[in-house]
This record gives sequence, structure tokens and C-alpha cells, in this order.
Amino acid sequence: MKNSVSDRSFYIESSDDEDLEKELDNGEDDGNESDSSGLSMNNQNHKQSSSYNTTAWPKSYRQSIDMLGSVHSPSLTRFGSSFLSSSLTRRFTPEAFSTSIIKPLLSTVVDQPQKHAPHSHLGLPSRRSSLSMRRDEKDNPAIDSHGLPISRHSSFGQAVANGMNALCGVGLLSTPYAMKEGGWLGISILLIFAVLSFYTGILLRVCLDSKPGIETYPDIGQAAFGALGRVLISIVLYVELYASCIEYVILESDNLSTLFPSVHITFGGFELNAHLLFAIATALAVLPTVWLRDLSILSYISAGGVIASIVVVVCLFWVGVVDNVGFHGTVTPLNLSTLPVALGLYGFCYSGHAVFPNIYSSMGKQSQFPAVLFTCFGICTLMYACVAIMGYLMFGESTLSQYTLNLPGDLAASKIAVWTTVINPFTKYALTISPVAMSLEEFIPPNHPNSHIYSILIRTALVISTLLVGLSIPFFGLVMSLIGSLLTMLVTLIFPCACYLRILKEKVPFLQRALCFIVIAIGVVASAFGSYSSLRKIIEKLNG
Repeated sequence: MKNSVSDRSFYIESSDDEDLEKELDNGEDDGNESDSSGLSMNNQNHKQSSSYNTTAWPKSYRQSIDMLGSVHSPSLTRFGSSFLSSSLTRRFTPEAFSTSIIKPLLSTVVDQPQKHAPHSHLGLPSRRSSLSMRRDEKDNPAIDSHGLPISRHSSFGQAVANGMNALCGVGLLSTPYAMKEGGWLGISILLIFAVLSFYTGILLRVCLDSKPGIETYPDIGQAAFGALGRVLISIVLYVELYASCIEYVILESDNLSTLFPSVHITFGGFELNAHLLFAIATALAVLPTVWLRDLSILSYISAGGVIASIVVVVCLFWVGVVDNVGFHGTVTPLNLSTLPVALGLYGFCYSGHAVFPNIYSSMGKQSQFPAVLFTCFGICTLMYACVAIMGYLMFGESTLSQYTLNLPGDLAASKIAVWTTVINPFTKYALTISPVAMSLEEFIPPNHPNSHIYSILIRTALVISTLLVGLSIPFFGLVMSLIGSLLTMLVTLIFPCACYLRILKEKVPFLQRALCFIVIAIGVVASAFGSYSSLRKIIEKLNG
């Protein structure tokens, strides 16, 4: 019942696959012959999987994104919860993968012909072989190339929580500003992006199931376009994460300076105003957390990002209804001149695709993944739309890039919303920048005597650079629009369709192929117009 909508829409899994999965879950002692065959298949699958993630940069991607996405593993019970990935408790070093560096870049094993489900309109291969391995994995968990266990026991609820945590971020604060920039009818863009992002999330699942060993987004890029595809997709993903950290610095500076507008420091004839002072204070506060190797505590805390998002939504509603601020703002049907900025802002709201493959790989019942995506996108889109409408009706054309800056400062609900907004990025900054840092640390020679010092220098340089960029272009909404247009469109719309077409090739039905080209065209057009408009406005503000 939970995945009837998505399964019926995309014909992902045949009914006998579901029956087979149930039989495997209930048949724990069917005989030694089936156990030994399942073990051999598991070993063969692990042997092939190493070809995608042992020799090509980045090797640390799965571990670092597991930290960011709080991907489930049952082995972590330190906090009385199985919510986090066991990879959080291990330190990733270049030595972890240096022993397997001689393995070939791509597997030389010829793919065996696979049967397709009768109604597999997406060209999804049958997953009977992976289902037959599920029982053996309970006693012999799969190990990736880093020696880390690949958890496949995340429940439906945990997968939904992880997915919402990836989607519900700072983009929620800017949806009223996006409606101001695009007009009332611009909310349709949010809905269109939600549908397209859900569809491309399904395509990522197809790509993950197309060949053994594909577990992450860079793996998909490598399977589709070789080592160059892996590197290109990884760079885009890392730049997106780095840009998000810049947004955290700007957000902290804006909101803290709103709480304490009169704070300033005069030093040697040079005055630090509130914005500059709090930006520097933010960088100094997050720097020790970035130096940490074990970020399990931060990952555990940041998993409450969904709760934080709900809190700021409730506070907005409370201020509008209970505190009688009211919904009386002027309404503009459509604003064509600034609509491209709204494109990027709405696109940024669905920048969770980097985490989706990791969530899928961690699920115990992977057939539920379409239902997980449907639930995540449905709830998040409803939250985005409600906040956009409420915020725009409350503040009208005076809506700022973060609606927390519009809230009356003397109200208790306003203070709760602002402080929640301030605290949340402090837990997420280190988790967001760590994948970038770990990818750069891979270039440090293995067993180098000063590797730890180089690691600290890399992480410190990343924090300082985000501070400098944030101070240079302190325009939260425009920077977010640029990220959403230039990077999120690639990660969310363009890359999934391109990889799907490349991997499946002639197996893709004509209608699916046409739909993929339409999605790619929408992504290219939205990226071009949104990036140009955002850059132009940023330059205008800098020159003004």
C-alpha cells in the first residue's frame, strides 16, 4: 500500500519480485546449498563493486556522504539509535584504499543478460539476483573497498527521515522571497521541479540497479561516462556542497546581526560592524568542528534538521495567525523580469540527489525506494508551498531573502525561529564541508609523516575561503539562486537523465527517451536563464 502510487506510475518492480523477497525473508534455513550459492554471488558482487570505487577519485565519497546524509546502519548503538552509518566511527585515510590501487578501473567481467520485468517501462533489470543475496547478507554483510560495511537494513521510516533531512534545508527560508521574485503563478515552478526531481530520483535507482557495484552518484557517472564522468560529477557535487557552506556563513551573519544589530568592534581605527563580526565569529566557531575526524555526534544532532524546519514553519504560522501580524501583503500574479531568479531558488529546494543513492543502498527493502521518494517530495513540497504562500502574504513586496529577517523581533515565536535558524547550520557546516576536505586529502601521499598537519591546513583553508567568499558576495538569495541554477539543475535534472540514457542505451523505450530529453532541455534552459539573471544581479549589487 505504501508504494502503490509510485510503483504503479513507473512499473519498477513486478509482483513476483515482491513475493520472492518475502520468501527470502522467511526462509532462514532452506539448506546449505542455497546458502553457499548466495555467498558466492555475494562475493562475486563485491568483487565487481570494487571496480567502481577503489581506483578512481574520489574514493572517500560514500563514507563522507553517509556522514552528511545520516545513512542508517544497525551497528552503531552508541547513542541508543541505529540511525547513523557505521562508517562514521571509522577514520578514512589514504591507506584505506592504497592496497587496492592496482585493480582495474572498470570491471572486465562481461555483464550477463538480464531478464526484465514484464512492465519495466524504465528498462529496469530484474533484481532477483540481489534479492537472493539478501538472506546471506544478514550473516555476511557486504564490505566495500574501504573495509566499511554496506548497511542494507534501513527501514522505510529511517529512509524517509534521511531523505527529508537532505531536502529540507535553508532553501525553506527563501521560498517566500522566490514567490516575490516570480509572482503568484511562479509557485507552479516549484511543483514542476518537484515532479521532475522525483522522476530523476527514480532514474538514479534504475542506474544503481543496472550493474553490480554501483552504490553512489560518482559510481553512476563512471558507469555511464567512464573515469571522466566520475570526476566531473564529483566536482559538481563538491562545488555544490562548498557553496552551501558559503550560504551558512551568510545566513549566520544576517540572522545574528538582526538579533544584535548594535554589536561592533573598533580595532586600530578599523571598525567591524555586526555583519562582518558575526561572519568571522561563525568561521571561528565552526573551525574546531571541521578539524574533527569523528563527526558522529554532529551527524546525530544534524539529523534533527527536519524538526528544525518544522519549528520555523510553525513559528511563521504562529506569528501570522496567533500574533495577529496577518496575511495582507500585496500579490503580483507574475513577475517576468525576476522570474529566472525564482527558477534557481525553487531549484535549490530539491538539491538532495547526491544523498539519494546512499539512502537507497542502505535500505533493507529497496523496492520501497519509490515510496520513500514520493513521501519525501510530497511532504517537503507541501512545506515549501505553505511557507512561500504564508510568507508572501504576510510581507508582500517587502519580503527579504530569509523570511526570518522579516519577523517582528519582539515576538517570542520570532526569536525561536531565528535562534533555530542560527543553531542548525553550526551542526551542518562541518558535515557539509567534510566531503570536500576528504576528497582533497586523498591527494596527500599515503603514510606521509605530516599528513595530519596537511589535513588541518586543508580544512582550515576551506573554512577561511568560505568566509572570504561570503563576505565578498553577502547576498543570500542571489547566491542561492545561482547555486540552484548552475549546480542543482545539473545534479538534479541533467546528470540523472544523461547517465540513464547512456547506461541503458537501446533498452530505453522511446517515450522514456523523449521524456529524458525534455527534462534535460528544461534543466539546460532553467540553468542558463537562472545563472545569467543571478550573476547579473550580483554584479549590479557589487557595483552599486
